[in-house]
Amino acid sequence: MSVLLIEAFYGGSHKQLVDLLREEIEDCVLFTLPAKKWHWKARTAALYFMQTVPASSDYRILFASSVLNLTELVALRPDLGKLKKVLYFHENQLIYPVQKCQETDFQYGYNQILSCLVADSVVFNSAYNMESFLSSIGKFLKLMPDHRPKCLERMIRPKCQVLYFPVKFPDVNRFMPEHKLAHNGAKGNGNTCPFMSLPFQEKNYETVGLTKSCSSDQGSADSKTETECCTPLQERLHNLLTTPRGTIQETPSETFEQGMAQRSRPQAFLAFPEIPGELDCQQKPLHIVWPHRWEHDKDPESFFKILLKMKQMEISFHVSVLGETFTHVPVIFSEAKKALGSSVLHWGYLPSKDEYFQVLCMADVVISTAKHEFFGVAMIEAVYCGCYPLCPKALVYPEIFPAEYLYSTPEQLFKRLQNFCKRPDIVRKHLYKGETAQFSWAALRGKFRSLLTTEPKEDL
Repeated sequence: MSVLLIEAFYGGSHKQLVDLLREEIEDCVLFTLPAKKWHWKARTAALYFMQTVPASSDYRILFASSVLNLTELVALRPDLGKLKKVLYFHENQLIYPVQKCQETDFQYGYNQILSCLVADSVVFNSAYNMESFLSSIGKFLKLMPDHRPKCLERMIRPKCQVLYFPVKFPDVNRFMPEHKLAHNGAKGNGNTCPFMSLPFQEKNYETVGLTKSCSSDQGSADSKTETECCTPLQERLHNLLTTPRGTIQETPSETFEQGMAQRSRPQAFLAFPEIPGELDCQQKPLHIVWPHRWEHDKDPESFFKILLKMKQMEISFHVSVLGETFTHVPVIFSEAKKALGSSVLHWGYLPSKDEYFQVLCMADVVISTAKHEFFGVAMIEAVYCGCYPLCPKALVYPEIFPAEYLYSTPEQLFKRLQNFCKRPDIVRKHLYKGETAQFSWAALRGKFRSLLTTEPKEDL
Protein backbone atom coordinates (compact mmCIF):
# COMPACT_ATOMS: atom_id res chain seq x y z
CA MET A 1 0.00 0.00 0.00
CA SER A 2 1.58 3.28 -1.08
CA VAL A 3 -0.84 5.71 0.61
CA LEU A 4 -1.27 5.58 4.38
CA LEU A 5 -4.50 7.33 5.40
CA ILE A 6 -4.77 8.23 9.11
CA GLU A 7 -7.92 9.78 10.57
CA ALA A 8 -7.98 10.48 14.30
CA PHE A 9 -11.64 11.58 14.22
CA TYR A 10 -13.48 9.21 11.90
CA GLY A 11 -16.86 10.91 11.56
CA GLY A 12 -18.71 13.57 9.58
CA SER A 13 -16.75 15.20 6.77
CA HIS A 14 -13.51 13.63 8.05
CA LYS A 15 -14.98 10.18 7.42
CA GLN A 16 -16.45 11.21 4.07
CA LEU A 17 -13.09 12.35 2.78
CA VAL A 18 -10.92 9.37 3.75
CA ASP A 19 -13.61 6.90 2.66
CA LEU A 20 -13.75 8.61 -0.72
CA LEU A 21 -9.97 8.61 -1.10
CA ARG A 22 -9.73 4.95 -0.14
CA GLU A 23 -12.45 4.14 -2.69
CA GLU A 24 -11.06 6.24 -5.54
CA ILE A 25 -7.28 6.20 -5.06
CA GLU A 26 -5.37 3.01 -5.69
CA ASP A 27 -3.18 1.39 -3.03
CA CYS A 28 -4.60 3.06 0.08
CA VAL A 29 -4.76 1.67 3.59
CA LEU A 30 -6.80 3.40 6.31
CA PHE A 31 -6.34 3.59 10.09
CA THR A 32 -8.89 5.43 12.22
CA LEU A 33 -10.17 6.31 15.67
CA PRO A 34 -13.90 6.82 16.44
CA ALA A 35 -15.47 10.29 16.25
CA LYS A 36 -15.87 10.65 20.01
CA LYS A 37 -14.22 12.91 22.57
CA TRP A 38 -12.45 15.09 20.00
CA HIS A 39 -10.20 16.76 22.56
CA TRP A 40 -8.73 13.47 23.69
CA LYS A 41 -8.14 12.36 20.11
CA ALA A 42 -6.22 15.58 19.47
CA ARG A 43 -4.10 14.96 22.56
CA THR A 44 -3.39 11.24 22.35
CA ALA A 45 -4.01 9.86 18.84
CA ALA A 46 -0.32 9.88 17.87
CA LEU A 47 0.54 7.41 20.61
CA TYR A 48 -2.29 5.12 19.53
CA PHE A 49 -1.25 5.13 15.86
CA MET A 50 2.40 4.62 16.82
CA GLN A 51 1.39 1.20 18.12
CA THR A 52 -1.37 0.41 15.63
CA VAL A 53 0.12 1.26 12.22
CA PRO A 54 2.41 -1.61 11.20
CA ALA A 55 5.80 -0.90 9.69
CA SER A 56 5.88 -1.35 5.93
CA SER A 57 8.30 -0.58 3.14
CA ASP A 58 5.33 -0.07 0.81
CA TYR A 59 4.25 3.28 2.28
CA ARG A 60 5.15 6.33 0.21
CA ILE A 61 2.65 8.96 1.41
CA LEU A 62 1.07 9.74 4.77
CA PHE A 63 -2.24 11.63 4.60
CA ALA A 64 -3.82 12.83 7.86
CA SER A 65 -6.26 15.46 9.05
CA SER A 66 -5.10 18.22 11.38
CA VAL A 67 -6.75 16.54 14.38
CA LEU A 68 -3.65 14.34 14.54
CA ASN A 69 -0.51 15.73 16.16
CA LEU A 70 1.70 14.86 13.20
CA THR A 71 4.84 16.05 14.98
CA GLU A 72 4.43 13.52 17.77
CA LEU A 73 3.69 10.69 15.36
CA VAL A 74 6.78 11.19 13.19
CA ALA A 75 8.93 11.55 16.32
CA LEU A 76 7.56 8.27 17.69
CA ARG A 77 7.75 6.56 14.29
CA PRO A 78 10.82 7.77 12.37
CA ASP A 79 9.94 5.40 9.51
CA LEU A 80 6.74 7.39 8.90
CA GLY A 81 8.67 10.65 9.09
CA LYS A 82 10.49 9.67 5.88
CA LEU A 83 7.25 9.62 3.88
CA LYS A 84 5.70 12.50 1.99
CA LYS A 85 3.48 13.91 4.73
CA VAL A 86 0.21 15.59 3.68
CA LEU A 87 -1.81 17.42 6.35
CA TYR A 88 -5.44 18.25 5.52
CA PHE A 89 -7.28 21.00 7.42
CA HIS A 90 -11.05 20.60 7.73
CA GLU A 91 -10.94 23.36 10.36
CA ASN A 92 -8.33 25.26 12.33
CA GLN A 93 -8.08 25.76 16.05
CA LEU A 94 -6.53 29.24 15.96
CA ILE A 95 -9.91 30.91 15.47
CA TYR A 96 -12.25 28.36 17.04
CA PRO A 97 -15.07 30.17 18.89
CA VAL A 98 -15.19 29.14 22.54
CA GLN A 99 -18.13 29.90 24.79
CA LYS A 100 -15.91 31.36 27.49
CA CYS A 101 -12.49 32.92 27.05
CA GLN A 102 -10.99 30.84 29.84
CA GLU A 103 -11.95 27.68 27.94
CA THR A 104 -9.31 28.36 25.29
CA ASP A 105 -6.77 25.55 25.25
CA PHE A 106 -3.53 26.78 23.74
CA GLN A 107 -2.32 23.26 23.04
CA TYR A 108 -4.73 22.45 20.20
CA GLY A 109 -3.69 25.39 18.03
CA TYR A 110 -0.06 24.94 18.99
CA ASN A 111 -0.20 21.28 17.87
CA GLN A 112 -1.56 22.32 14.49
CA ILE A 113 1.25 24.83 13.99
CA LEU A 114 3.85 22.17 14.86
CA SER A 115 2.20 19.69 12.51
CA CYS A 116 2.43 22.22 9.66
CA LEU A 117 6.15 22.63 10.31
CA VAL A 118 6.86 18.92 9.89
CA ALA A 119 4.41 18.32 7.02
CA ASP A 120 5.60 18.40 3.41
CA SER A 121 2.27 19.66 2.09
CA VAL A 122 -0.46 21.53 4.01
CA VAL A 123 -3.88 21.47 2.36
CA PHE A 124 -6.94 23.51 3.36
CA ASN A 125 -10.55 22.89 2.35
CA SER A 126 -11.09 26.60 1.57
CA ALA A 127 -9.17 29.83 1.08
CA TYR A 128 -10.93 31.20 4.17
CA ASN A 129 -9.59 28.32 6.24
CA MET A 130 -6.04 28.81 4.95
CA GLU A 131 -5.88 32.58 5.33
CA SER A 132 -7.57 32.63 8.74
CA PHE A 133 -5.04 30.09 9.99
CA LEU A 134 -1.90 31.66 8.52
CA SER A 135 -2.83 35.23 9.45
CA SER A 136 -3.63 34.19 13.03
CA ILE A 137 -0.34 32.46 13.82
CA GLY A 138 1.42 35.62 15.04
CA LYS A 139 -1.49 36.75 17.22
CA PHE A 140 -1.97 33.25 18.59
CA LEU A 141 1.66 32.93 19.65
CA LYS A 142 1.38 36.19 21.60
CA LEU A 143 -0.50 34.13 24.19
CA MET A 144 2.93 32.78 25.17
CA PRO A 145 4.37 34.79 28.08
CA ASP A 146 7.86 35.05 26.57
CA HIS A 147 10.42 33.57 24.17
CA ARG A 148 7.94 33.58 21.31
CA PRO A 149 9.04 32.02 18.00
CA LYS A 150 9.16 34.28 14.95
CA CYS A 151 8.46 34.03 11.21
CA LEU A 152 6.45 30.80 11.43
CA GLU A 153 3.87 32.01 8.92
CA ARG A 154 6.66 32.67 6.44
CA MET A 155 7.96 29.13 6.97
CA ILE A 156 4.56 27.44 6.62
CA ARG A 157 2.89 29.41 3.81
CA PRO A 158 5.00 28.02 0.91
CA LYS A 159 3.74 24.53 1.79
CA CYS A 160 0.09 25.55 1.70
CA GLN A 161 -2.58 25.14 -0.94
CA VAL A 162 -6.38 25.14 -1.17
CA LEU A 163 -8.07 21.97 -2.30
CA TYR A 164 -11.82 22.10 -1.77
CA PHE A 165 -13.53 19.25 0.00
CA PRO A 166 -14.59 16.82 -2.75
CA VAL A 167 -18.30 15.97 -2.68
CA LYS A 168 -19.40 12.89 -4.59
CA PHE A 169 -23.13 13.13 -5.10
CA PRO A 170 -25.56 10.24 -5.60
CA ASP A 171 -28.50 10.36 -7.99
CA VAL A 172 -31.38 11.65 -5.87
CA ASN A 173 -33.99 11.95 -8.62
CA ARG A 174 -36.26 9.35 -7.12
CA PHE A 175 -36.50 11.40 -3.92
CA MET A 176 -37.36 14.69 -5.63
CA PRO A 177 -40.89 16.18 -5.39
CA GLU A 178 -42.60 17.05 -8.66
CA HIS A 179 -42.03 20.81 -8.47
CA LYS A 180 -38.24 20.42 -8.16
CA LEU A 181 -38.16 18.12 -11.15
CA ALA A 182 -40.45 20.38 -13.16
CA HIS A 183 -38.55 23.64 -12.81
CA ASN A 184 -35.33 21.85 -13.74
CA GLY A 185 -36.80 20.78 -17.04
CA ALA A 186 -37.72 17.23 -16.08
CA LYS A 187 -41.13 15.61 -15.87
CA GLY A 188 -42.08 13.21 -13.15
CA ASN A 189 -44.98 10.81 -13.15
CA GLY A 190 -46.21 9.30 -9.94
CA ASN A 191 -43.64 7.43 -7.91
CA THR A 192 -40.88 7.32 -10.51
CA CYS A 193 -38.54 10.25 -10.94
CA PRO A 194 -36.53 10.67 -14.14
CA PHE A 195 -32.93 11.81 -14.07
CA MET A 196 -32.53 15.43 -13.07
CA SER A 197 -29.31 17.01 -14.24
CA LEU A 198 -28.09 19.34 -11.53
CA PRO A 199 -25.13 21.67 -12.15
CA PHE A 200 -22.62 19.46 -10.35
CA GLN A 201 -24.21 16.02 -10.33
CA GLU A 202 -21.92 13.00 -10.64
CA LYS A 203 -23.68 11.20 -13.48
CA ASN A 204 -21.37 8.19 -13.31
CA TYR A 205 -21.78 7.62 -9.58
CA GLU A 206 -23.75 4.59 -8.46
CA THR A 207 -25.00 4.22 -4.92
CA VAL A 208 -26.24 0.77 -4.03
CA GLY A 209 -28.25 2.20 -1.14
CA LEU A 210 -30.43 4.20 -3.54
CA THR A 211 -31.71 1.07 -5.27
CA LYS A 212 -31.78 -1.21 -2.26
CA SER A 213 -33.28 -0.95 1.18
CA CYS A 214 -31.36 1.18 3.67
CA SER A 215 -30.52 -1.40 6.31
CA SER A 216 -30.33 -5.15 6.69
CA ASP A 217 -33.43 -5.40 8.86
CA GLN A 218 -35.53 -3.99 6.01
CA GLY A 219 -34.70 -6.94 3.76
CA SER A 220 -33.32 -7.11 0.25
CA ALA A 221 -34.88 -4.89 -2.42
CA ASP A 222 -33.31 -6.67 -5.40
CA SER A 223 -36.61 -8.05 -6.61
CA LYS A 224 -38.72 -4.99 -5.74
CA THR A 225 -39.98 -2.35 -8.10
CA GLU A 226 -38.73 1.22 -7.79
CA THR A 227 -41.91 2.19 -5.93
CA GLU A 228 -41.70 -0.73 -3.54
CA CYS A 229 -38.11 -0.05 -2.50
CA CYS A 230 -38.89 3.43 -1.23
CA THR A 231 -38.18 3.64 2.48
CA PRO A 232 -40.92 4.35 5.03
CA LEU A 233 -39.47 7.82 5.67
CA GLN A 234 -39.58 8.71 1.97
CA GLU A 235 -43.17 7.57 1.73
CA ARG A 236 -44.23 9.56 4.81
CA LEU A 237 -42.51 12.73 3.62
CA HIS A 238 -43.95 12.38 0.13
CA ASN A 239 -47.44 11.75 1.48
CA LEU A 240 -47.21 14.74 3.80
CA LEU A 241 -46.48 17.13 0.95
CA THR A 242 -48.84 15.62 -1.64
CA THR A 243 -51.84 14.25 0.28
CA PRO A 244 -54.62 16.40 1.82
CA ARG A 245 -55.05 16.43 5.57
CA GLY A 246 -57.22 13.61 6.83
CA THR A 247 -55.94 10.85 4.53
CA ILE A 248 -52.68 10.31 6.44
CA GLN A 249 -52.71 8.26 9.60
CA GLU A 250 -51.00 10.16 12.38
CA THR A 251 -48.47 8.46 14.62
CA PRO A 252 -47.39 9.65 18.05
CA SER A 253 -43.97 11.28 18.15
CA GLU A 254 -41.14 9.71 20.06
CA THR A 255 -39.60 11.65 22.88
CA PHE A 256 -36.30 13.44 22.42
CA GLU A 257 -34.64 11.09 24.90
CA GLN A 258 -35.95 8.00 23.08
CA GLY A 259 -34.69 9.37 19.80
CA MET A 260 -31.20 9.86 21.19
CA ALA A 261 -31.19 6.40 22.76
CA GLN A 262 -32.04 4.83 19.39
CA ARG A 263 -29.60 6.76 17.22
CA SER A 264 -28.14 3.55 15.84
CA ARG A 265 -31.38 3.01 13.89
CA PRO A 266 -32.76 5.45 11.29
CA GLN A 267 -35.78 6.41 13.37
CA ALA A 268 -37.69 9.38 12.00
CA PHE A 269 -39.85 11.61 14.16
CA LEU A 270 -42.58 13.00 11.96
CA ALA A 271 -45.51 15.20 12.93
CA PHE A 272 -48.36 16.19 10.65
CA PRO A 273 -49.46 19.81 11.09
CA GLU A 274 -52.73 21.14 9.83
CA ILE A 275 -52.69 21.40 6.04
CA PRO A 276 -55.87 22.96 4.67
CA GLY A 277 -57.74 21.31 1.85
CA GLU A 278 -56.46 20.54 -1.62
CA LEU A 279 -53.44 22.82 -1.73
CA ASP A 280 -51.06 22.41 -4.64
CA CYS A 281 -47.35 21.94 -4.08
CA GLN A 282 -46.56 25.64 -4.49
CA GLN A 283 -48.89 26.65 -1.66
CA LYS A 284 -47.90 24.21 1.07
CA PRO A 285 -46.00 25.63 4.07
CA LEU A 286 -42.33 26.39 3.61
CA HIS A 287 -40.13 23.47 4.69
CA ILE A 288 -36.94 24.64 6.44
CA VAL A 289 -34.04 22.27 7.11
CA TRP A 290 -31.11 22.67 9.55
CA PRO A 291 -28.58 19.85 8.86
CA HIS A 292 -25.68 20.70 11.18
CA ARG A 293 -23.88 19.25 14.21
CA TRP A 294 -25.79 19.86 17.43
CA GLU A 295 -23.06 21.97 19.00
CA HIS A 296 -22.71 25.56 20.14
CA ASP A 297 -20.42 26.67 17.28
CA LYS A 298 -23.30 26.13 14.82
CA ASP A 299 -25.33 28.62 16.91
CA PRO A 300 -28.60 26.70 17.19
CA GLU A 301 -29.86 29.34 19.65
CA SER A 302 -30.08 31.98 16.92
CA PHE A 303 -31.79 29.57 14.55
CA PHE A 304 -34.45 28.46 17.03
CA LYS A 305 -35.01 32.01 18.26
CA ILE A 306 -36.10 32.98 14.76
CA LEU A 307 -38.32 29.94 14.34
CA LEU A 308 -39.98 30.48 17.71
CA LYS A 309 -40.63 34.11 16.83
CA MET A 310 -42.33 33.02 13.61
CA LYS A 311 -44.30 30.44 15.55
CA GLN A 312 -45.52 33.11 17.99
CA MET A 313 -46.57 35.25 15.04
CA GLU A 314 -48.55 32.28 13.71
CA ILE A 315 -46.50 32.15 10.53
CA SER A 316 -46.95 28.73 8.95
CA PHE A 317 -43.83 26.64 8.25
CA HIS A 318 -42.38 23.15 8.62
CA VAL A 319 -38.89 22.36 9.95
CA SER A 320 -36.55 19.37 9.90
CA VAL A 321 -33.57 19.39 12.27
CA LEU A 322 -30.88 16.92 11.22
CA GLY A 323 -27.20 16.54 12.11
CA GLU A 324 -25.01 14.49 14.43
CA THR A 325 -24.95 14.74 18.20
CA PHE A 326 -21.96 14.17 20.44
CA THR A 327 -21.40 14.03 24.19
CA HIS A 328 -22.91 17.40 25.08
CA VAL A 329 -26.14 18.48 23.37
CA PRO A 330 -27.18 22.13 23.96
CA VAL A 331 -30.39 22.26 25.99
CA ILE A 332 -31.99 24.52 23.38
CA PHE A 333 -32.73 21.46 21.23
CA SER A 334 -35.09 19.77 23.68
CA GLU A 335 -36.69 23.11 24.54
CA ALA A 336 -37.18 24.07 20.89
CA LYS A 337 -38.62 20.71 19.90
CA LYS A 338 -41.34 21.05 22.50
CA ALA A 339 -42.08 24.69 21.64
CA LEU A 340 -42.19 24.13 17.88
CA GLY A 341 -44.64 21.27 18.29
CA SER A 342 -46.58 20.42 15.13
CA SER A 343 -44.25 22.49 12.92
CA VAL A 344 -41.60 19.76 13.24
CA LEU A 345 -41.46 17.20 10.43
CA HIS A 346 -38.22 15.45 11.38
CA TRP A 347 -36.03 15.67 14.45
CA GLY A 348 -32.71 13.91 14.88
CA TYR A 349 -29.73 12.30 13.26
CA LEU A 350 -30.25 9.98 10.28
CA PRO A 351 -27.45 7.40 9.99
CA SER A 352 -28.82 6.33 6.60
CA LYS A 353 -27.61 8.57 3.77
CA ASP A 354 -30.66 7.59 1.74
CA GLU A 355 -33.06 8.94 4.33
CA TYR A 356 -30.88 11.99 4.91
CA PHE A 357 -31.06 12.92 1.22
CA GLN A 358 -34.79 12.22 1.19
CA VAL A 359 -35.38 14.88 3.83
CA LEU A 360 -33.15 17.37 1.99
CA CYS A 361 -35.01 16.74 -1.27
CA MET A 362 -38.36 17.44 0.36
CA ALA A 363 -37.14 20.69 1.98
CA ASP A 364 -37.30 24.18 0.45
CA VAL A 365 -34.75 26.25 2.37
CA VAL A 366 -31.53 25.25 4.14
CA ILE A 367 -30.27 27.52 6.91
CA SER A 368 -26.89 28.09 8.51
CA THR A 369 -26.41 30.25 11.58
CA ALA A 370 -22.86 29.00 12.16
CA LYS A 371 -20.18 30.92 14.01
CA HIS A 372 -17.56 28.39 12.88
CA GLU A 373 -17.51 27.07 9.32
CA PHE A 374 -14.63 26.41 6.98
CA PHE A 375 -16.47 24.69 4.13
CA GLY A 376 -19.97 23.39 4.94
CA VAL A 377 -20.59 20.03 3.27
CA ALA A 378 -24.16 19.90 4.59
CA MET A 379 -25.06 23.19 2.91
CA ILE A 380 -23.62 22.07 -0.44
CA GLU A 381 -25.50 18.76 -0.20
CA ALA A 382 -28.75 20.58 0.54
CA VAL A 383 -28.29 22.91 -2.45
CA TYR A 384 -27.64 19.82 -4.56
CA CYS A 385 -31.04 18.54 -3.39
CA GLY A 386 -32.74 21.73 -4.57
CA CYS A 387 -32.79 23.78 -1.36
CA TYR A 388 -32.44 27.56 -1.34
CA PRO A 389 -29.44 28.39 0.93
CA LEU A 390 -29.41 31.20 3.50
CA CYS A 391 -26.02 31.68 5.15
CA PRO A 392 -24.16 34.33 7.20
CA LYS A 393 -22.23 36.89 5.20
CA ALA A 394 -19.09 35.74 7.00
CA LEU A 395 -16.76 32.79 7.48
CA VAL A 396 -16.37 30.67 4.34
CA TYR A 397 -19.83 31.39 2.92
CA PRO A 398 -18.98 34.39 0.67
CA GLU A 399 -16.38 32.13 -0.95
CA ILE A 400 -18.94 29.41 -1.66
CA PHE A 401 -22.28 31.17 -2.27
CA PRO A 402 -23.30 34.27 -4.30
CA ALA A 403 -24.30 37.38 -2.35
CA GLU A 404 -27.99 36.73 -2.99
CA TYR A 405 -27.91 33.84 -0.50
CA LEU A 406 -26.12 35.67 2.32
CA TYR A 407 -27.53 37.66 5.25
CA SER A 408 -25.72 40.05 7.59
CA THR A 409 -27.86 39.98 10.73
CA PRO A 410 -30.40 37.68 12.41
CA GLU A 411 -33.01 40.33 11.63
CA GLN A 412 -32.29 39.99 7.92
CA LEU A 413 -32.58 36.23 8.16
CA PHE A 414 -35.91 36.55 9.95
CA LYS A 415 -37.31 38.93 7.32
CA ARG A 416 -36.25 36.69 4.44
CA LEU A 417 -37.74 33.61 6.05
CA GLN A 418 -40.91 35.52 6.86
CA ASN A 419 -41.26 36.56 3.21
CA PHE A 420 -40.53 33.03 2.00
CA CYS A 421 -43.17 31.64 4.37
CA LYS A 422 -45.71 34.05 2.88
CA ARG A 423 -44.72 33.12 -0.69
CA PRO A 424 -43.10 29.65 -0.69
CA ASP A 425 -43.75 29.41 -4.42
CA ILE A 426 -40.96 31.96 -4.98
CA VAL A 427 -38.42 29.60 -3.43
CA ARG A 428 -39.80 26.53 -5.17
CA LYS A 429 -39.51 28.15 -8.59
CA HIS A 430 -36.01 29.48 -7.93
CA LEU A 431 -33.01 28.17 -9.87
CA TYR A 432 -29.75 28.26 -7.94
CA LYS A 433 -27.37 30.85 -9.40
CA GLY A 434 -24.10 29.71 -7.89
CA GLU A 435 -21.21 27.82 -9.44
CA THR A 436 -20.94 24.46 -7.71
CA ALA A 437 -19.09 22.21 -10.14
CA GLN A 438 -15.76 23.13 -8.55
CA PHE A 439 -16.72 21.25 -5.38
CA SER A 440 -17.50 17.92 -7.08
CA TRP A 441 -15.24 14.89 -6.96
CA ALA A 442 -15.29 14.88 -10.76
CA ALA A 443 -13.61 18.31 -10.80
CA LEU A 444 -11.19 17.58 -7.94
CA ARG A 445 -10.23 13.98 -8.68
CA GLY A 446 -7.11 14.86 -10.65
CA LYS A 447 -5.80 17.26 -8.01
CA PHE A 448 -6.19 14.72 -5.23
CA ARG A 449 -4.49 12.06 -7.32
CA SER A 450 -1.56 14.39 -7.92
CA LEU A 451 -1.41 15.20 -4.21
CA LEU A 452 -1.25 11.53 -3.31
CA THR A 453 1.47 10.55 -5.73
CA THR A 454 5.18 11.07 -5.32
CA GLU A 455 8.48 9.66 -6.37
CA PRO A 456 9.93 7.32 -3.74
CA LYS A 457 12.63 8.94 -1.63
CA GLU A 458 16.07 7.40 -1.87
CA ASP A 459 16.23 6.64 1.83
CA LEU A 460 12.90 4.76 1.99
